[in-house]
Amino acid sequence: MTGLLYPLPQSAEFARACEAMRLPIRRIERESGGAERLCWQVQSRKLPVLGRVDMISRGPVAAAPSDHMDWLNSFERWQDGRPLILNSDGIAPEYLIKAGFWPLMTPATLALVPLTDAATMRARLHQKWRNRLNRAEKSGLRVTRHPLSANHWLLEAEARQAKVKGYRSLPPALSVAFARANPGKAQLWEVSQRGEPLAAALMLRHGAMATWQMGHVTVEGRKRNAMNLALFTAMQALAEQGHRVLDLGTINTQDAPGLARFKLGTGAETHRLGGTWLHFGALAAIARHLPKRLAA
Repeated sequence: MTGLLYPLPQSAEFARACEAMRLPIRRIERESGGAERLCWQVQSRKLPVLGRVDMISRGPVAAAPSDHMDWLNSFERWQDGRPLILNSDGIAPEYLIKAGFWPLMTPATLALVPLTDAATMRARLHQKWRNRLNRAEKSGLRVTRHPLSANHWLLEAEARQAKVKGYRSLPPALSVAFARANPGKAQLWEVSQRGEPLAAALMLRHGAMATWQMGHVTVEGRKRNAMNLALFTAMQALAEQGHRVLDLGTINTQDAPGLARFKLGTGAETHRLGGTWLHFGALAAIARHLPKRLAA
């Protein structure tokens, strides 16, 4: 797989899932010499106070910093004055301020796993993570891979877990739509013992990247390190399928330190996003005079 690395919200596969759910989304691409240079997907929705707004999540995706600058210099031509929320990735705050963007949220940090050969990935594992994986591999657990179905137990477990822990993620219905719109690209790795499920992890495949969309492990599964086994098995398979990066999502060392340690234990590299910004009418003129420290 070659070309730009498209995170899930900027991928063609995500666009197909949104279209299947009749969610408004537009994809805009720019090429030069037959090569991809710039791409962004725009979702539209209605928000309180602001009304209808456009949103670009983790974009635009650019081949080089100069392409990002080209986008900043021209986005208002297609944006037609509607409020724009930008979850930036790769554009320095000072340039966003100069273009009239107002900072809304500080940047999040992601855990991204480089997918290579199995030996290299195993060597990158943190020692405790690798020890747990070794124990799981020797304990007779069964790992299966299959496409996501609309009635799989993981979907209900994820909705229940999100409600109890108070976090927000893409709705399970979108994962089901992704599976239907992109056959073979929503894959589940499930760990079981004597027919009883211990853990499951859903990976969404999109271009050269893949995303860990959701996962759940039972109490018994934690004792047997079932999620370590599910995730590392998935990492090997995704690498063999040609994917170069696995996105494990955000890490939050303050509110979810255990989950952060688990993600980083895979040998994942941290990647800091550019924060969330708003471009809106008269605010743009004020934003251009904001001190840079507000965007830190």
